Amino acid sequence: MPLNAFKRNLKRTPPMIGVWSMSGSAMAAEALGFAGYDFVVLDMEHAPNDAPRVFGLLQAAAGSPASPVVRLQWNDTVTVKQLLDFGAQTLMFPYIQNADEARRAVAATRYPPEGVRGFAGMSRATRYGAIADYHRNAANEICVILQLETKKAVANLEEIAAIPGVDCIFIGPGDLSADMGFIGQPGHPEVQTVLAYAAARCSKLGMPSGILAGGSAQARDYLGYGFSWVASGSDLGLMMSNARSELKNLRSGG
Repeated sequence: MPLNAFKRNLKRTPPMIGVWSMSGSAMAAEALGFAGYDFVVLDMEHAPNDAPRVFGLLQAAAGSPASPVVRLQWNDTVTVKQLLDFGAQTLMFPYIQNADEARRAVAATRYPPEGVRGFAGMSRATRYGAIADYHRNAANEICVILQLETKKAVANLEEIAAIPGVDCIFIGPGDLSADMGFIGQPGHPEVQTVLAYAAARCSKLGMPSGILAGGSAQARDYLGYGFSWVASGSDLGLMMSNARSELKNLRSGG
């Protein structure tokens, strides 16, 4: 049974540091995995990644030391079934608002009678049938991350975190800032206050929490708030930032 390093390291010290992959490139995902990050988030929500492409991204990331985390485009049972059969072990569910939605997300990752995941014997997850006890033990290595992105969701944090099978809470600063009336301003003081508050509530519950930062300085702030892990930037963001810096230096003669 493949072990889920990300799940096992949720509460480790020092916290895990990762990066977002939005380009849809298997080569980029593989390269990021060798850059020294603890994990790479393969994004389906805001990137050109459907289930077949994620299959290739998981294969590319598998050879690197970094753990792959797949962010779904929605709380969709069919997509969850496909991704788990593809060998994904850590899934992030976006826009979870309440306990019922959290319960549905967990159920999609469990076989009956605990859940509704469909049975498949010949899949990448089972190493194409080579793992005889996969179906009895799969849940032990599956990590369920629920993304809270609105004031309503944050208000329901305790009831969401209390659902059995929830392993981690992720706070989405971008959508939260929009919901609070500060779209495009995740660094706004009022947004930051809510982020710090959410991290503290998770810590009090003993629930690991994660977040995405725009860069290293912001990532350090989030770790100071008490977040258990942080993703700092994305492949496209890092590429564009370096490209702009190089171009500026060339044009200025520096």
